[in-house]
Amino acid sequence: MEKHDAEKIIIKKYPNRRLYDTRNSTYVTLKEVAEMIKNGYEVEVTDVRSGENVTAFILTQVILEETRRNSSFLPVSLLHLIIRYGENVLSEFFDKYLELTIKNYLTYKSAVDEQFKKWLELGIDISSMGQKAMLNLFPVKSPFDLFNQPGKSEEEEPEK
Repeated sequence: MEKHDAEKIIIKKYPNRRLYDTRNSTYVTLKEVAEMIKNGYEVEVTDVRSGENVTAFILTQVILEETRRNSSFLPVSLLHLIIRYGENVLSEFFDKYLELTIKNYLTYKSAVDEQFKKWLELGIDISSMGQKAMLNLFPVKSPFDLFNQPGKSEEEEPEK
């Protein structure tokens, strides 16, 4: 994913529901708007007729299109909650906590992915690490280990 934090793309929404990308001077689809965002751009959508900022409305349409293509995009139980409590409880949650929660999750996921990648690059055998950790948890040896002492073989045992 490219990162374009400083760049904001201004899109004009015309009455015929067409979206016009002012950066490239072309009409774009909702799918193309989604690609812009996935590539790290910020978008701002303005209604040409009223001058109103309709970014939230267009981004909601983008999410609805994603949902239409992938029916499991949003869980049904969440959709019920949004409809039931939309203006009250959930709007506060979305405004204050959801964005932060998603950002924290992505930061954590990135850190874990990076650590796992480093382990793979170093060739660390995670299963042997687990075995060593278990041995450190249980340092008491089995009584049967006394009979298998290293350095002594059966031939060296004195005869009786």
